Order: sequence, then C-alpha cells, then structure tokens
Amino acid sequence: MSQTWSPESWRSKPIQQQPQYPDSAKLAQVEQTLAGYPPLVFAGEARELRRQFAEVTQGRAFLLQGGDCAESFAEFSAAKIRDTFKVLLQMAIVMTFAAGCPVVKVGRMAGQFAKPRSANDETVDGVTLPAYRGDIVNGIGFDAASRVPDPERLLQAYHQSTASLNLLRAFAQGGFADLHQVHQWNLDFIGNSALGEKYSQLANRIDETLAFMRACGMDAQPQVRETSFFTAHEALLLNYEQAFVRRDSLTGRWYDCSAHMLWIGDRTRQLDGAHIEFMRGIENPIGVKVGPSMDPDELIRLIDCLNPDNDPGRLNLIVRMGADKVEQHFPRLLRKVRDEGRQVLWSSDPMHGNTIKASSGYKTRDFAQILSEVKQFFQVHRAEGTVAGGIHIEMTGQNVTECIGGARPITEDGLSDRYHTHCDPRMNADQSLELAFLIAETLKQARA
Repeated sequence: MSQTWSPESWRSKPIQQQPQYPDSAKLAQVEQTLAGYPPLVFAGEARELRRQFAEVTQGRAFLLQGGDCAESFAEFSAAKIRDTFKVLLQMAIVMTFAAGCPVVKVGRMAGQFAKPRSANDETVDGVTLPAYRGDIVNGIGFDAASRVPDPERLLQAYHQSTASLNLLRAFAQGGFADLHQVHQWNLDFIGNSALGEKYSQLANRIDETLAFMRACGMDAQPQVRETSFFTAHEALLLNYEQAFVRRDSLTGRWYDCSAHMLWIGDRTRQLDGAHIEFMRGIENPIGVKVGPSMDPDELIRLIDCLNPDNDPGRLNLIVRMGADKVEQHFPRLLRKVRDEGRQVLWSSDPMHGNTIKASSGYKTRDFAQILSEVKQFFQVHRAEGTVAGGIHIEMTGQNVTECIGGARPITEDGLSDRYHTHCDPRMNADQSLELAFLIAETLKQARA
C-alpha cells in the first residue's frame, strides 16, 4: 500500500461486486459527464463530520446512522424523505435528552442506490437472470431488459441525490428541525401508540426546558433552531465515486464529494482489492463493515492501511455479527484493537446479521434479534472498558411491515400488508423509536 495513490489507482486492483456493462464506450462517456458535474457535498462539510466522529470516538457524542437499505427511483418523493428525516430527528432527540450527549446524525440517503449481492444471478421458476444490484445499476423487474446494467442510471442517481440533498439541507437549516417543532415530528401512525405517548411526554419536558431558556433569553441559539445532518452510502461503484473525487482548494487533499461519509461492505474489504485502494486515498471519514469472518490481525492491517495516522475521526468500524455471533466473535476483535492502541469509532449494525426468511417466503428480520445484538454490543464494550460509539440501521418513516416483532408486533402473516422494500427489510418508525428509547436508557446508564 506504499505506492502513490491517485483517484484512478483502484483500477489496477482486483475488484468485487461490479456490474458488467455491455457498452463500455457509453459507460466511459457517462463517467466523463459525471466528472464535469458539480459536487454533491463539500470538503469542509466532510471535515466537520470527521471532527464530530472524533468526539464520538472519545465518548463525548453518539452516532446515529440510518435510512433506506437501497433508495429507489420509483418511490422518490419529498414526503418519503421528510418522514425518514422526522424519525431520525425523533430518535436523536430521545437519545440526546435522556443521555445528555450530542447525537451526530448521518442518513443513508442521497446516494445509497447500489447493493452488493450474494450471487451474480437470480433464478425464479426456472428462469435465470442477472441479479438486481440497485436502481443505479439495473431494474428490479424480473425480465431480461430490466436486468441489463445501464450507465444512464448513474446520471439519474446523481440527479436524485442532488434533489434529496437540497431538501435535507432545507429541513435541517430552514426551521423544520427547530426544537420548538418537536411535537410535529410525530408521524400520524405513531401518535396513538404507547411509544407515541412516551415520546409526547418527552416532548412536553423539552417544551418546559425551552420555555425556561426563553425566559432567560437563551432560546435564540442556532442549535435550538437548526441541526447538522450528513449523508453517507456504501462506496460500491467505484467508477461513480471516482467521478466525484475533488482536490480541496484549502488543503490540497482529495475528497470524495458524492457524500460526507463512505463505507466499505463486508464483501469488498479485501486488503489487496480496489475498494480499499480507493478509500485509503480520500480524506472523508470512512467506515468498514466488520463481520464474523474478520480475523483480528487482518483487522489491524486494515485499520493501519485506512487510518495510518491513527486519527480518532477517520475510521468507523461497523460491527454486523448477528445476535447469535456477537459474544463469540466481537470481544476478540475489540480487545485486539484496544490493546494495539488504535483509535476507531465502533458502531453496531444489528440489521445485516439478522436477516431470515419467513415461512411465507418474505425476507425479514426479527426485532427481538435486532435489540439483542444492540444490547450485546453495549455489554461487550462495558466489559472491556471501551466506547460504544453508534448505531447503523436500515429504517424508514413509512408505515411498513417488513421486520417482525416490536411494541405493536408485526407477525409473519402480516408481512405482506405493507412490504415495500426493494432489497432488505427495514424497521418502521414505531420500531425505530422503540430502539431509540432502549439506546437512550443504555447511554444514560453508561454515562452515569
């Protein structure tokens, strides 16, 4: 890894999980077009997120990262973005108020279009076609024409990401995130639930606090009226990512301006692979998924490649074990990193290791298993004297029925009621809020 890095140096490395485009000339033309487009985010914003990640790593803040498993072209709307943003605001305020620590909010939004797949092909009723790899690559329809990778989809993903970011920035800075609006963040279908009532009680306490601050002349602070919100996605399609690499005019360093944070998946973290090569050269805060197959020594080599300066704001290790594997695999990785003195942000992804297939045929996740993995993640950190830094979840503000269980339990028979995901099952707002209250109580105890 000592060789000189450039935005295209990844092209000389072996690469996984890439689509096979039938027209290479058209692909090259689209890549050139993308490289001429304005960036989606700015280097200064990525630097600020890196600063906030350092606060999380050192136990002075908590990371909340959530959003769609895979964004879709067909279901793109302002209401969908707004409702997911609402739930993330609710989760953040629950954690902040209970634990008394800042929450760094990062959305799997405005760029989370591509998905790695366990197989290159999919077979239905004896017909085999290329796998669906996300709307940025091909169509979800199970027919030959839909499954052909189309470079034009890269352009559509950029334009949708641009529109999403414009709206998210308006929500975050234009008054929607004002703490005086805390009651308005409750979605209609949560309002009549026990969790809705619990949230309303917390909101009433916030109202009382704001009234006190107003009486003292302190409620005009920007932190009360607006919030910081960042975006992230898996850096899977490196030709798309390379198109948005820019040299920062202030520092002279390279940033991937397609998102504030990028991460590498568990299937593409090969030390000699293209994805590690690309990510080691950009200055954004980055993440790596850490699954049960990770070896402790391999993890140290990975950390040293991606974070050679041991910067506490650089690297987020996203643990995705499965509830039945956390105790067996996670402690040895945590101890190795701690004992070797590496500064990393540890966050829990309780979704991807807990995917099951229901008897009805639907892919789902058991909310009890999600909660179990999160609890074990905190317990291991408490036992080892380290910092449990964050949570990384797939969720939506839509009233979906994709994960079974929860306070208002979804059964296997009820999965078909509102099962809308294009890829993996997501928690709905009820389940997300229930998780937030659990984390808030755990954080409160840890900080006490």
